[in-house]
Amino acid sequence: MSESPAPATDEALTTATRLFIDHRELLFAIVYNMLGGVADTEDILQDTWLSWSGSRDRSPDQEIDNPRAYLVRIAVNHALKRRAVISRRRETYVGPWLPEPLVAESAETEVASADAADRVLRGESVSMAMLVVLESLSPLERAVFVLNEVFDYAHTEIAEVIDRSPAAVRQLAHRARRHVHARRPLYEAHPRVRREATERFVEAALGGDISALMEILAPDVTVWSDGGGKRRPAGLRPVHGRDKAIRLLTSYAGRGEPHGLDIRYRRVNGDDSAVLFEGESPYAVVVMDLTPEGDRVSGLYIVSNPDKLTHVHLGEKDETDEMDETDEMDEMDEMEGTA
Repeated sequence: MSESPAPATDEALTTATRLFIDHRELLFAIVYNMLGGVADTEDILQDTWLSWSGSRDRSPDQEIDNPRAYLVRIAVNHALKRRAVISRRRETYVGPWLPEPLVAESAETEVASADAADRVLRGESVSMAMLVVLESLSPLERAVFVLNEVFDYAHTEIAEVIDRSPAAVRQLAHRARRHVHARRPLYEAHPRVRREATERFVEAALGGDISALMEILAPDVTVWSDGGGKRRPAGLRPVHGRDKAIRLLTSYAGRGEPHGLDIRYRRVNGDDSAVLFEGESPYAVVVMDLTPEGDRVSGLYIVSNPDKLTHVHLGEKDETDEMDETDEMDEMDEMEGTA
């Protein structure tokens, strides 16, 4: 009686599992930048695992020379197929659509976490503003742009991933790069400048301070407010211009809802941003795009759809949050002392 092949298959599957885990965060970063959704990305990774483990189960003795390239190819092609589903879903979406934010934990939590390396790889995601621009590309253009510009894949490597000729990939890359650069100037504000601008804006917006908002908002500012029809109030379309933006923002403060928001400053898609909590539940993520001078807000992205905030957690306060609270209390004491 012959021996069962199960042990050999199990050994191959164990190797497949290890290889997949080793590349999982890279796959997450690539697919997230292609789709802009955490839930969709996790689904694609599940599909990628099933395709990968299935191929290893069917051919346990087959050697794969470059598992990384093989896995990226599977993940990217699954993501390209998912774009059609996402496009149909967007047709019935209420209000502006924004990507699901990737919110980093507090600084202290990141240092203590054993998964800190995971966050480094997830940090390859591009900014919220750039993800909005990438939404206007075709699925293939976006895949080529992400692989080439974000992950530094050569055109010949990308050609093998998406099954196109290198010449076709170069053409896709040229179109995508020209389109993105036309809509998104290559400017990155210094983290300290961005943090200060974020704090100034949040204080002015939550306090309904019109004069302060006039100073911090650029005349041609655009506000995207994504509540998905599940959070009130939220604009049904992007708001352009400072006056309209101020009316929208002060209407939030005027309604007095919600009460007692807890403000945490976190890195969202790599940029310093504000995360608002109502109790222990996330209420909104606020990300800003600054003018080249860094002194005014040119774009404001507010994600308050609860479905897009399920992976956002309150966590522990870090030193910067505590310092901000101390500064606010000192300012209140000074005001009371001069009253």
